[in-house]
Amino acid sequence: MQETPLPFDGKLFVQTLTGAPGVYRMFGARDELLYVGKARNLRKRVGSYFLKPKMDPRIAAMVGQIARMETTVTRTEAEALLLEAQLIKTLKPRYNIVLRDDKSYPYIHLTGAPRGTAEADIDADPPRPEAYPRLAFHRGARSGSGRYFGPFPSAGAVRESLDLIQKLFLIRNCEDGYFRNRSRPCLQYQIRRCTAPCVGLVRVGDYAENVRHAEMFLDGRGGLVMDELVAAMEDASARLAFEQAARIRDQIGAVKRVQAHHYVQGASADMDVIACTISGGVACVSVLFFRNGVSLGSRDFFPRLAGVVDEPAVLDSFIAQYYLERPVPSELVASPAPEDGAALAEALSMRAGREVAIKTRVRAERARFLDLARRNAEAALAARLASRQNLLLRFEALRDLLGLDETPQRIECFDISHTMGEATVASCVVFGPEGPEKSQYRRFNITGITPGDDYAAMRQALERRFKRAQAEIAALPAVQGEDAAAGMKWGHLPDLLLIDGGKAQLQQAVDVLNELGIEGVPIVGVAKGEARRAGDETLIVAGSGRTLFPGPASPASHLVQAVRDEAHRFAITGHRGRREKAREASTLEDIAGVGARRRSALLRHFGGLGGLSKAGIEELMQVKGISRELAERIYATFHG
Repeated sequence: MQETPLPFDGKLFVQTLTGAPGVYRMFGARDELLYVGKARNLRKRVGSYFLKPKMDPRIAAMVGQIARMETTVTRTEAEALLLEAQLIKTLKPRYNIVLRDDKSYPYIHLTGAPRGTAEADIDADPPRPEAYPRLAFHRGARSGSGRYFGPFPSAGAVRESLDLIQKLFLIRNCEDGYFRNRSRPCLQYQIRRCTAPCVGLVRVGDYAENVRHAEMFLDGRGGLVMDELVAAMEDASARLAFEQAARIRDQIGAVKRVQAHHYVQGASADMDVIACTISGGVACVSVLFFRNGVSLGSRDFFPRLAGVVDEPAVLDSFIAQYYLERPVPSELVASPAPEDGAALAEALSMRAGREVAIKTRVRAERARFLDLARRNAEAALAARLASRQNLLLRFEALRDLLGLDETPQRIECFDISHTMGEATVASCVVFGPEGPEKSQYRRFNITGITPGDDYAAMRQALERRFKRAQAEIAALPAVQGEDAAAGMKWGHLPDLLLIDGGKAQLQQAVDVLNELGIEGVPIVGVAKGEARRAGDETLIVAGSGRTLFPGPASPASHLVQAVRDEAHRFAITGHRGRREKAREASTLEDIAGVGARRRSALLRHFGGLGGLSKAGIEELMQVKGISRELAERIYATFHG
């Protein structure tokens, strides 16, 4: 007989704690992490949860679920704040404010010659890409050679900056594989965005000077660039090189125009302006970015609140998590004042290795920027709330159309994608009252069926999804209430299941759920109309066999279209990736002597299968591990 665990004695636990700063963690009955917090004094802070006669209902509900607690002592409160932010971002506890920002921020990458590149390689003929660095959009791990500039608030800001740099300094942006296979200048040269180093139309030294000026400009040293260009123009004039002097004069004029257009009066060299507002249970944090006195635009964030309605607490948690893994500017202007502003500034300064100031009482231009950030946050939040309300109306309209007892909180939709039966992929997307829940999306690579059999593909995807759900639900301990579903990956059953297709696809879903004994899930097929126009869909209700024609003006139809289109997009994206991977692999796998490492080296060297297929025998031999005999076999594969 299993023993019932003893309830957690918070008062006894507090007696074991020290008065040092640190981080505490609360765990539930199934050892799930409920909350992470920091403390200047662990004994006092943790004790406040168990010694206060009255608590906020949200806190009381959390404390009632505690099964055990752990603490980590730190040397300072700033260290505790950094550790807390790291744990929240990594573990995403249920009751913490969590910044939902999984995308890495974009950078500008200026490539550099890899280590070990010989001088002879740089001066080689034909030109080698190592001698001519490229500027490119980059997102992800910054592990390559060269320099990274950023982060930028959005991909648009990166592309705008790249466009300006290319106009001013004519730096290439093409892939190395494309560079190696050019025999004449491309369009970028014709429209004066590049100096065509791929075909030797610019000297290495002149190109290196352009790269150096581009680096200085991106570092915020545009004034020094101007001084050097003016000196170069005067020198060219003195040498009677008037064509060169005229080109430099035009470049100076372009730099001046860019600086005049983008420089922001009153902005410090590196500054972020942050404002937070909360309404209707939703928080919006708006950030204005300034680097080198230039505005890089703004971005709005919507952190998960977990019941918190205090703007200073939200801003405190946002700043700690947001700048945990990003470069910190020298100045943050914030409204309202963060809860632990002093500790936050100390922690950020410690992480950055220099002083970081957090200012909340500002005047003149900074006050204007702060007001702009507040208005941005309010406008973004109003749009978000209106969108949520509109989405809720669509959910309710779909409930009424289908005659459901309750408004569905989880809609799943399945779709199949393939090309003539090749690389079949099934998608499952999930929508809730907040919109698409992308962390719940699933793809299924379909195997073992007759190519092109959509019915078998749909059956296999549904079986895999719902069998895993059954297994996960069966493995759950006998825990009642909301906690029983916490942390499940597959065990959430939909309130409404949409199948992209007609009666035959719909029947596959009905058969699968009947065979597995899953009841109470309404199933609806979404069939395209005769004209295959959006809004002309026919909804086929399983069980009753009813067919519904909501029409293009129906809010329910708008919701079904959005869910179906997202399922289609997700399926076709997965299918294309699987198909291209299979084609690249299969073409090279048929060549004797080309294993996994050589395939990877070839594709990386030539920038993909397209560049590889155009390469000559001598070019193929430049790849490490490719002999003349093997190069001839590879060439023969692509050229008969």
